[in-house]
Amino acid sequence: MKRIVIFLFLAVLACFAPNAAPADSNPAVLRLEESLDSMGTTFSVVVYGTDRYKMQSAVELGLEEVRRLDQLLSNYRPDSEWSRVNQHAADSPVKVSKESFDLLSACVRYSEASGGAFDITVGPLMRVWGFYKGSGKFPHRAEIRGAMANVGYKNIVLDPKEQTVWFRRSGVEIDPGGIGKGYAVDRMVAILRENGIRSGLITAGSSSIYGIGAPPTEPKGWRIDIRDPKDPGKSVEEVFLKDMSMSTSGNYEKFFRVGGKVYSHIMDPRTGYPAPGMLSVSVITPKTLDSEAWTKPYFINGRNWASKHKLPGSRVYLCEDRSELACAWLQ
Repeated sequence: MKRIVIFLFLAVLACFAPNAAPADSNPAVLRLEESLDSMGTTFSVVVYGTDRYKMQSAVELGLEEVRRLDQLLSNYRPDSEWSRVNQHAADSPVKVSKESFDLLSACVRYSEASGGAFDITVGPLMRVWGFYKGSGKFPHRAEIRGAMANVGYKNIVLDPKEQTVWFRRSGVEIDPGGIGKGYAVDRMVAILRENGIRSGLITAGSSSIYGIGAPPTEPKGWRIDIRDPKDPGKSVEEVFLKDMSMSTSGNYEKFFRVGGKVYSHIMDPRTGYPAPGMLSVSVITPKTLDSEAWTKPYFINGRNWASKHKLPGSRVYLCEDRSELACAWLQ
């Protein structure tokens, strides 16, 4: 009885307390930032909200998804599913998870739409050119010819009914380097949204970025600078990402010089040589998987091709290799 009386007395006092206001009528906006080294790069996430525990949980789930995808896709891990495909698919069809099968199917569609400029079998070329784990080297022509024999997305045979992957010849291998980060960013975005995040920025290195909503101080979205490819310390353009992704491929990321000429890691799978002509390409689309995949064909095939094959709903910013820096949005 005493407990009930005390409770009622406190309740009455609360009613007459001066300047009484509902709890959390104007909760403070909090900022949380975390990062993770995975898939050969650094994934960073910044989120805003009012519930720190909810934000922390969402971010941890998003980063855990990146770890899971590294276990699934990495060709540096001999026990990953994609490594298992590379080890055995030339001998007989390999059954894979629906997730891997769907992602490989998307990669084949990108290859078909780009005339082979996008190709996840480019790994042997990346290796002979020294870009697999290094900063590059000029290979012998015989090495290039040998690698080219094992490159070509048409060597991948997908069976939707059995959900299997088979390679038409030995030596073929799939490389997630041109697609994995974009897919991981999209998965992070989905998880953050499912867990109540309405304002956040996810980056995979500096090449694949997604802005959820807008930061508290800028309703236009998340401000991102596009680097000057001849001076990466400067920018040539700024964009605002609001529920959009941006991916960039540039010859300044990995390259080497021979005889005064720059050879970058952006390989044309059809010729066996690094693609000339472009300095950088940035693509803005609703999905990071699309923006990351399409930077390569636009870079390799050039402005004229890009203008004829521009993805609906996308924006494309190109910097061409001329006597003077020539950067502009694709019309």
